[in-house]
Amino acid sequence: MQVVYHLGAPCTDNDMLVQSLVKNRVALANDGVIVPPPGRYRTVMRDTARALKGGPATEDVAEALLDAIVDDAHVDRLILSDPRFICINRLVVQGAQIWPMIERQASMLRNLFPDTEGEFFIGMRDPATLIPALFKSSRFTDFAEFSENMQPHAIAWSEMIRRLRIAHPDCNVTVWCNEDTPLIWGDILREMAGCNPNAEMDGTFDLIETIMEPAGFKRMQTYLTEHQPETELQRRRIMAAFLDRYAIDAEIEEELDVPGWTEDMVAEMSESYDADMTAVARIPGVTLMTP
Repeated sequence: MQVVYHLGAPCTDNDMLVQSLVKNRVALANDGVIVPPPGRYRTVMRDTARALKGGPATEDVAEALLDAIVDDAHVDRLILSDPRFICINRLVVQGAQIWPMIERQASMLRNLFPDTEGEFFIGMRDPATLIPALFKSSRFTDFAEFSENMQPHAIAWSEMIRRLRIAHPDCNVTVWCNEDTPLIWGDILREMAGCNPNAEMDGTFDLIETIMEPAGFKRMQTYLTEHQPETELQRRRIMAAFLDRYAIDAEIEEELDVPGWTEDMVAEMSESYDADMTAVARIPGVTLMTP
């Protein structure tokens, strides 16, 4: 059995990705791909991991956990998603690291089903917008207190992913930039589900619909129906053209007013993030999905 762990990251798709996958649960189940609703597993997985204290589950415990999640369904590939699999939002960035506890927490996840194949899926986000978003979602009211000891300039996704790969060399890692998701949403769904790259799936326009004017979104759907793209690249170019024209500015443009952060600092962080993606793409065992 294969187990897919979608780790988030927090403040990226806000659970929309798993919601889109759930729309296909009946069709996917026919192929042994099970997408249980998050309510079926998030609490029971946390409770089981605590009871095991990070150690590997016995065969009986793993079977009981699986039964609690999927009942008696036949499972070849199990998709699990939780932006708090690794930690709460306040602890996502510490010092110069993203998820400093990734090795330990990933091991706890893997130990719930120790005899299965594992894959990790991660949506990355520019630290220049990620850190403010984490702050807004926290209980903190003082940004200086929230960001104490953080080193925003030094943060690199590649550093975290290397640590994950070293700790779990048997698990492939698939990543993408949150900023690219409107154009590759369908590809992410298919990759997580292990489907054919050309497979039709419900929910492939769920995200882009939220950031486009309704009339523009309908025009795009009509155009794609009447002018079927021959390749996925053509489809993305059409979507990008309509998005460029009909995007809702408030949904795609983030106004950053972070105490102590200058425009130059934010620009430098974003440039470092873009450069870091080259390093991410070169890590063995890692697939970087791009438009």
